[in-house]
Amino acid sequence: MAELNKIYLYRMTHIENIPHILQYGITHSSSPNSNPNFIPIGDGSLIITRSNFLLNNGRCLGEYTPFYFGVRTPMLYVMQKGFNMVVPTLAKNIVYCVSSVQKIVDNNLDFIFTDGHAIDRFSSQYNNSDINNIDTIVDWNAVKAKYWHDENDLDLKRRKEAEFLVLGDIPTKSI
Repeated sequence: MAELNKIYLYRMTHIENIPHILQYGITHSSSPNSNPNFIPIGDGSLIITRSNFLLNNGRCLGEYTPFYFGVRTPMLYVMQKGFNMVVPTLAKNIVYCVSSVQKIVDNNLDFIFTDGHAIDRFSSQYNNSDINNIDTIVDWNAVKAKYWHDENDLDLKRRKEAEFLVLGDIPTKSI
């Protein structure tokens, strides 16, 4: 059985969003407590695509707050370098909010997790009934890989970007 308290979840945000997060937790854009001064650092076109992407449970991906299982992600690279029309963000301005699967479970938050990038059709989606098998579902070698380009494994990048998606707001006590 998976040790859920040792499976960490990482959400990247701009450092200027931290005061709001300390007061309200990680709030979803549709939340009454959403940050009116939120500073985005991600790929705007991907955010739009994700907002309308239909999950297996009938909800839109955009209703969920995404976390990664690892810290050195392709998204971080894009944020720092400014590819895909993303304005570069200095590394000193990118902060990780860290939680754990156990904290999300303990707070009875609704979640889904994937074995790869959530909008990739090769990725599978899992829910709370699968959580005790998360250690065999997620490819931890891919998640922790320093590099994601491998000519012998063309699926490495997708698996590296496995996600843990939490519905709605995440309270401060879960971070």
